[in-house]
Amino acid sequence: MTDGNNCIQEVHGNSTESILSTRELTARVKAAIDRTREIPTQFDVIVLGVGSMGAATCYQLAERGYKVLGLEQFDIPHELGSHGGQSRIIRKAYAEHPDYVPLLERAYQNWKSLEAITGEQVYFKTGLLYCGKTNDPFIKGVKISSAKYTIPVEELSQEEAIKRYPQFQLPEGYEQLIEPDAGFITPERSILLFTEQAIKKGALIRTREKVNDWKRVQGSITVTTDKGQYCAKKLVITAGPWGGKMIPQLARHLTVTKQVIAWMKPKKWNDFTLGNFPCWIIEHGGHDYYGFPILPEDKPGGPSGMKLAVHFPLGEPADPDAVNRNIRNVDERVLIDALRILIPDGYESTLSLKTCLYTNSPDQHFIIDHLPGYEKDVAIAAGFSGHGFKFVSVVGEVMADLAMNGHCNLPIEFLNIGRLK
Repeated sequence: MTDGNNCIQEVHGNSTESILSTRELTARVKAAIDRTREIPTQFDVIVLGVGSMGAATCYQLAERGYKVLGLEQFDIPHELGSHGGQSRIIRKAYAEHPDYVPLLERAYQNWKSLEAITGEQVYFKTGLLYCGKTNDPFIKGVKISSAKYTIPVEELSQEEAIKRYPQFQLPEGYEQLIEPDAGFITPERSILLFTEQAIKKGALIRTREKVNDWKRVQGSITVTTDKGQYCAKKLVITAGPWGGKMIPQLARHLTVTKQVIAWMKPKKWNDFTLGNFPCWIIEHGGHDYYGFPILPEDKPGGPSGMKLAVHFPLGEPADPDAVNRNIRNVDERVLIDALRILIPDGYESTLSLKTCLYTNSPDQHFIIDHLPGYEKDVAIAAGFSGHGFKFVSVVGEVMADLAMNGHCNLPIEFLNIGRLK
């Protein structure tokens, strides 16, 4: 590919390079967890769920010197929740609501800090191509956030778009925007790095330990698991799809749905590799399709191929403890048909199909707050509705603030639980 690299030739976005493969990093973190021998029962704070948000929270708390216990019912990382799948888009011109942008600015800073302290790369600057009809709410939202916070977003003419990104073949009348500083985060590596740093700072992380119950009595939190009982002054719940089960008061507001992710073999492999192809979001036929370049197989881990999916909040309902992981032919067909229309050389065959879970709030916005009735002793983060991972690095900071300070100076008021009433 000789054309189309103007906005995507810098794939690192910094001087950091990944040293360890995801497999090597997983083994190192597992060894660190397994080295724990004596298990205390008293802590300053307990974190329920050490997925993406929980791992970042454990790190932030431990870095501040608190005695932290993180409880995870599966391995770290795992593919049974919402954070698997090799890559997650990160962007600032946030179509969902401009109030998210200050949090994204902080998230970018915190991702860069994680890279600096670990010497590992998690953020890849590829550029992000937005495509859709001019009156599409998502395209309008991108422009609103971009204008309000002076985020660089370039409008491409049809000729310029074809020159830069000849892989795409869009219907007549589609607008095309490029956000140069957008790209993707590697989720499994991020979780592993946050977990490892938390352990280095003194946090105790327990895996394959399922929480059965928690309660607050006389100002103290007691958590009972299938392996023991622990007490703490504060509790943080970052349980992802299990949030409704860990927070019964929130259960009626959360809907868990199964999503399908695919990795495809394109007709012209090199045209779609990292450095030759951007991340992208295309509104088409009432749905938002999104995808990523092909990543090297040695470092990030995960399936080979060009990844894509459809953002579909009203997907197939699921119980996180009993998910049917079988993928219907219709789910694969939707993605293939979209590729053949929008990216004609993007499909030759299907290489891999996986599932992940969304935990949807009623308005598709996050729920980050103290749990009412517990005098600020219980902080919760839930309902990320399929667009939360890019915020992981800042959510960890927010949750640590809420848990131990009782408040947060970052602008999270619009995410409060009170709006659900």
